Amino acid sequence: MQKKLKLWDAIMLVMGSMIGSGIFIVSADMVRNLGSGFWLIIVWIITGIMTVAAAISYGELSALFPKAGGQYTYLKEIFGRRMGFLYGWGLFTVIQTGTIAAVAMAFGKFTAYLIPSLNDAAPLFQSGEFKITWIQILAIGVILLLTYINTRGVQSGKLLQNVFTGSKIIALLGLIAVGFILVDVSHMAENFSLGMDSFNNLKKDLSGNFLKEGWEPIGGMTLLGGIAAAMVGSVFSSVAWESVTFVSGEVENPKKNIVKSMIYGTSAVMILYLAVNFVYLNALDRDSIAFAANDRVAVAASQNIFGSAGTIIIAILVMVSTFGCDNGLILAGARVFQTMAKDGMFFKSAEKNNKNEVPENALWMQGIWASVLCLSGQYGNLLDMISFVIVLFYMITVFGVIYLRFKKPELERPYKTWLYPVTPIIYLLIGTGFCVLLLIYKQQYTWPGFLMVLLGLPVYYFINRKKTADQ
Repeated sequence: MQKKLKLWDAIMLVMGSMIGSGIFIVSADMVRNLGSGFWLIIVWIITGIMTVAAAISYGELSALFPKAGGQYTYLKEIFGRRMGFLYGWGLFTVIQTGTIAAVAMAFGKFTAYLIPSLNDAAPLFQSGEFKITWIQILAIGVILLLTYINTRGVQSGKLLQNVFTGSKIIALLGLIAVGFILVDVSHMAENFSLGMDSFNNLKKDLSGNFLKEGWEPIGGMTLLGGIAAAMVGSVFSSVAWESVTFVSGEVENPKKNIVKSMIYGTSAVMILYLAVNFVYLNALDRDSIAFAANDRVAVAASQNIFGSAGTIIIAILVMVSTFGCDNGLILAGARVFQTMAKDGMFFKSAEKNNKNEVPENALWMQGIWASVLCLSGQYGNLLDMISFVIVLFYMITVFGVIYLRFKKPELERPYKTWLYPVTPIIYLLIGTGFCVLLLIYKQQYTWPGFLMVLLGLPVYYFINRKKTADQ
């Protein structure tokens, strides 16, 4: 593979893949789970510590295995082909493709803000609850367009990524600045006046809308359950940074630049996320955050800051953000499926590069399946389930750093995890707490995604049946 991605390109890929639609939406549900500005910020800080700790730990593995496939390669090399396949299976069936579909749909929904006829148009097809809308068609169009652009070569995808990621970072910095300068009435003191008190147990009306008068104090294990539920949103908004490891084969000096891009990129994004949430707490009171229409907190805050133009400003910002995010996800994900094909664990045709030195077949397979998920209408439900699975695979990979230190201490490590073993242990402790609390309190976020990954086991044994028979 040609080394066409420099350190700056890798950082833009990390940041661009992380910043999608989540930061503009998830804080509403987080406040509904905790009822406190204080706890909202604490959860984002915990998520930030988790994310950067994982990135620092992954750095050691990226320097040990500086080749395409990233996390898939790490898991396969450390724990064997079966573990690598299960990760790759989950990545193709829902983690990468489902995220691509959801981000594209977010692009479509915010485009409909600017073009209301998209919302008002009758479905192109409807049978019972299943329907195909123009927003879904637009989302599919975005996926196929970005897939095509990426088949034209790494340079095309890189240029698009840098332009759109740079644009949304500048726009976010602008939103943060005016979020403190132009707000007439600050709600910051009010949102922090409750201190460490937390509230939840919201009831719903017959239409399924939350009732504002339902706040009740919570504490103890109920609070821990609320924190875990709130983290589903913050974790989902903070994943995909590992996408840069998928393109290790195309990054200059990957032993150093992959590590730097992950640490710099994740740290910058988490600081941005924290600042954006302070803007929400400054511009809006608790109920305005928790009960923002369709959870669009950024829209509510922007309307408070800019007036009636706020909706248009945020719609454009989210469109830029989601377009750039999907490009990064599409560019990176196909490299994993190509690497799996080379290992005999994916469709053989995905192995080939086209004349532009990119895995065109793998790109189209990924794009077509993501488009199917857009049409299914079920991708949103799937994504609710995958934060648990993503963290589980992160934990296994981070544990791999410790495991390899004991199993193969003689390996030359160009980069060693900073503050080892404290850093990986911090991630493992927080990740374990998150997963255990979800298993106890929010099982709808856990078992479905876990079972989906386990469905990969019979597929793995079917693919490897000849090798098993030969042995």
